[in-house]
Amino acid sequence: MNSSTGKYIMVAGLVLIAIGALVFFFHDKLNKLGNLPGDINWRKDNFSFHFPVVTMIIVSVLLTVLVNIIRKFF
Repeated sequence: MNSSTGKYIMVAGLVLIAIGALVFFFHDKLNKLGNLPGDINWRKDNFSFHFPVVTMIIVSVLLTVLVNIIRKFF
């Protein structure tokens, strides 16, 4: 390991703290994020299954764009 690895870990930690703070303070505004049209919700008697397909596609596209923008400038 070198010093740049430590910097990357610290930046990743700060990003996680920022995301956690956003979720903590704006959780009431984010409640629609897991219930988009196209997400699979299946309920039967005492069993429920939730698979957020569309939500994960949107999150993946947003993260891909964000990482590409960051890599372009750094």
